[in-house]
Amino acid sequence: MNAIGSRNRVEGREKVTGEARYAVEHPVPGAAYAWVVQSTVAKGEITAFDTADAEALPGVLAVLTPDNAPELAPVSDGELAVLQSRKVSYRGQIVAAVVAETLETAREAARLVRVTYAARRHDVRLTPDHPGRYTPDEAEDGPWQARQGDPEDAFRAAPVRIDCTFTTPAEHNNPMEPHATLAAWDGDALTVHDSNQGPSTVRSTLAKVFELDPARVRVISPHIGGGFGSKGTPRPNVVLAAMAARAAGRPVKLAFTRRQMYALTGYRSPTVQRVRLGAQEDGRLTTIIHESFEQSSTVREFAEESTTPTRVMYRAPNRRTAYHLTRLDVPSTSWMRAPGDAPGMFALESAMDELAVVLGLDPVELRLRNEPDGHPEDGRPFSSRNLVACLREGAARFGWSDRDPTPGVRRAGRRLVGTGVAAATYPVLRGPAQATARANADGSYTVRIAAIDLGTGARTALGLIAAETLKADPAQVTVEIGDSDLPRAGLAGGSAGTAGWGTAVVRACEALLSKLNGHVPPEGVEAAADTTEEVKGQGDEYARHSFGAHFAEVEVDVDTGEIRVPRMLGVFATGRIVNAKAARSQFLGGMIMGLGMALMEESVLDEAFGDHLTADLAQYHIPANADVRDLDAVWLDEHDPHVNPMGTKGIGEIGIVGAAAAITNAVHHATGVRFRTLPLTPPRVLPEL
Repeated sequence: MNAIGSRNRVEGREKVTGEARYAVEHPVPGAAYAWVVQSTVAKGEITAFDTADAEALPGVLAVLTPDNAPELAPVSDGELAVLQSRKVSYRGQIVAAVVAETLETAREAARLVRVTYAARRHDVRLTPDHPGRYTPDEAEDGPWQARQGDPEDAFRAAPVRIDCTFTTPAEHNNPMEPHATLAAWDGDALTVHDSNQGPSTVRSTLAKVFELDPARVRVISPHIGGGFGSKGTPRPNVVLAAMAARAAGRPVKLAFTRRQMYALTGYRSPTVQRVRLGAQEDGRLTTIIHESFEQSSTVREFAEESTTPTRVMYRAPNRRTAYHLTRLDVPSTSWMRAPGDAPGMFALESAMDELAVVLGLDPVELRLRNEPDGHPEDGRPFSSRNLVACLREGAARFGWSDRDPTPGVRRAGRRLVGTGVAAATYPVLRGPAQATARANADGSYTVRIAAIDLGTGARTALGLIAAETLKADPAQVTVEIGDSDLPRAGLAGGSAGTAGWGTAVVRACEALLSKLNGHVPPEGVEAAADTTEEVKGQGDEYARHSFGAHFAEVEVDVDTGEIRVPRMLGVFATGRIVNAKAARSQFLGGMIMGLGMALMEESVLDEAFGDHLTADLAQYHIPANADVRDLDAVWLDEHDPHVNPMGTKGIGEIGIVGAAAAITNAVHHATGVRFRTLPLTPPRVLPEL
């Protein structure tokens, strides 16, 4: 395989022995603890606070409410306007906070804070015909709205038509480490240890919120216990921790509980997606129409972008994609692994399977017949596109040719058995970054960049990239990340981390080599790079995307409706792989998340109260060891010189894209029943068998 290397994570020993420090684990003398008070209504105004009992509790240092909280500078994310108003916009919103000597005291004091509300009728239900539905203005010329030809007329005229509506629920990210911050002030200088996906971004945001010189803010994040997008931008915890530390006059630790995270740290919007496909009798598409209806909060506008992947997948002369938002009295939606693409490809790839069944055509063959020569909308060449190769390789490895296409005929005792396929895609993104590379007199090298490691192995990958550029042994390279005082870097998000950070590392190492001339002076030599102009200069002459294919086998118990996935295969074309060992883990992790999306993950909304009933891991189910059977992930050797100097594409998110569709398509093959609403839980499946 054309990988740069295959190496264990350099910080692996620290993590398995417990030496690695996470946000609130850093020992700080005199640290106090904060606990939040959350609204018990979904919409309204606070009319009164009674904090006397809380303030009288021994050990309480401060009780913050909108009446005494310091004024913050406004920023675009309304969720960061913590305690700036008595207005309540959703159930679970932070309405007060307590700072105390111990965590237990802070929690008890928060219980004693009495809040009186003037509640108003709330609206939390997403419907496609909601009177408040709208299309955001910025989307008119943006990446989500597209139209070619006359798709509606072409659909009506098509010999074969599919018109289906698919529904996906709200889903929560659930990283292992909660959103947590340790904040400390030294005069007007702020230092935070924070769990996030980009310390440079957190630094600039805190500087704006507290009106500080960015040089007076430091964000330290050496180890992060997962994020999946939920830590992509600063959340209320980091602002409130800093606010509480200033009020208490000492360092403050604040960690959200699992239950608090369900309201305060974002989640994937539920979607209602209508997909219409028109085709000739030979399976060639004449029209694709994909519309998505999603929700956002009244606090912050956020779109899930579910129709975006449809724009790059299949050839059709007539096409339209659109999305619509409804702003409800709910917690703010946000990024979750493969935002937009994961629910969007569930709908598109399920519809493609339905079309294949109507046509009597093999689902793999249907996709092959609709492979475009270039970008389906504008004809631009793809920098590389190996979807066809992924489908063919996966079919061969999975034994697809032995498949009987007739639904509901394979049995294993009381279980119905079926197989399904779905394609995958994800955009190739890259952001600007800065980095330094230093040659030390002892023959070692030090690379510094404010990247972040969410648990994906970023240190190891960047070390391999640096070592290859420097023509050095990876053991000679030390990578320093996770600190906003390091050269600025973008977020770990959009599968763009390695591409953006790696480009800066390559350029810094190249600059270092040009300085060395084969000799390192006693004081060492350092070089720096800033890729802002390089990234800005990367034109749009190519369409840059990753592709893949999922194959799944399912067993459906006819007595209980329980679905098992005994085997699953993912085949991916994602440019050059950096670290083969970590890459396989990333692909499998995405596929497991797709398994959870298909069969169990669902945040159930209580319309009466306006919050999620499933607000812990006892009720919000994610795959456990017993659910994950025989999973395999492979990739094709793909050379793409048009993406970045390493030839890499992102791998963190494509594993989940299409995985749920492959599983639900397999369920149809097993049962003959088409399910269009996720997840496929036994109560949803059993009545249809």
